[in-house]
Amino acid sequence: MLAKCDACGLGFEREPGFYLGSIYVNYGMTSILTTAAYVVLWLGFDVAPRSLLFGLTPFCVVFPMFFFRYARAMWLALDCRLDPATFRDDVTSSR
Repeated sequence: MLAKCDACGLGFEREPGFYLGSIYVNYGMTSILTTAAYVVLWLGFDVAPRSLLFGLTPFCVVFPMFFFRYARAMWLALDCRLDPATFRDDVTSSR
């Protein structure tokens, strides 16, 4: 991961452990997608629950690895939205 944004100079490393919250974003997105797929396929297309279990288990392993970067970006964007003053100070001081 880069230390700061090339365009605006925003530092990506906020503090130690900052991105720990992105795990919740990643887990939440994985569980929402898995639950939605299970319900739609089971109730809408009458797929057997056993088949869904074997089909969705690999998704639950692979998707979080793919979505890792996006979860971190969403966590940073959420922090930027909720505490914009900190980010304005960081960008102006790094230029």
